[in-house]
Amino acid sequence: MATRQKLMRAVRVFEFGGPEVLKLQSDIAVPIPKDHQVLIKVHACGVNPVETYIRSGTHSIKPLLPYTPGSDVAGVIEAVGDNASAFKKGDRVFTSSTISGGYAEYALAADHTVYKLPEKLDFKQGAAIGIPYFTAYRALIHSARVKAGESVLVHGASGGVGLAACQISRAYGLKVLGTAGTEEGQKIVLQNGAHEVFNHREVNYIDKIKKYVGEKGIDVIIEMLANVNLSKDLSLLSHRGRVIVVGNRGTIEINPRDTMAKESSIIGVTLFSSTKEEFQQYAAALQAGMEIGWLKPVIGSQYPLEKVAEAHKDIIHGSGATGKMILLL
Repeated sequence: MATRQKLMRAVRVFEFGGPEVLKLQSDIAVPIPKDHQVLIKVHACGVNPVETYIRSGTHSIKPLLPYTPGSDVAGVIEAVGDNASAFKKGDRVFTSSTISGGYAEYALAADHTVYKLPEKLDFKQGAAIGIPYFTAYRALIHSARVKAGESVLVHGASGGVGLAACQISRAYGLKVLGTAGTEEGQKIVLQNGAHEVFNHREVNYIDKIKKYVGEKGIDVIIEMLANVNLSKDLSLLSHRGRVIVVGNRGTIEINPRDTMAKESSIIGVTLFSSTKEEFQQYAAALQAGMEIGWLKPVIGSQYPLEKVAEAHKDIIHGSGATGKMILLL
């Protein structure tokens, strides 16, 4: 007798477009893990800006339709495929990637993209690690090659990647400056590793940063909105300073001469270019951060799966992020 396949709720995208193309369905088959795969019962899933770009069809990554968005889940191992012996049913885990999509009650993931979630972090925090912390680590350590004692400005520090960058920078011995657009955001940035915070909605905030850092300038800028800030960033850099472009939503005019006297650089970063070995390296560093206690995700807006379209609107058009946006299952 054939056993009836288990069904689950999952968000499906049948065509690229606005948030309204996110459809919650309740008759999706629960995937079965194959070789080197695990099935996770999802408790929470992170929402990242990149998922809105992929959904709209404007990103270089174009999944085959229909698909389920989401890469950063936290939950419990439900089933283990062959040769995935690092995990057993009941393990608390989080992911940096999924195969079947994270906006769902169950998610399939390759075992090398799944990590144990320490007891001291809850599932919401587990869902806030993936893209934000791995991206921030890649930007700072791999791309900027930061050294202890250098200064870093996290331009847009109150969102998921920004707070991760503040925590990592502080743990690695950097002088950390951040910007945020709300009073609440500024407070959270200071509580998560920044030595000083500036309000990027103030007209003269760049002058305030210049005054604070003095002649030398800033060694590294982690830039979340390059189409607005890149020209200003170049004026803030130190000699051999570098701007790491993590986020961008349009075009901007810059004067390349601003890079010449300082011999500064503009470096783009995308997490998806990381090799398997690099992911393992980042994971080892982040696991240490969880154990020691400096890696502490801050949770922002929380939405049930039914309100996924609202979440996608808010992450792009919201009035300034504070913490990490997540879906609760």
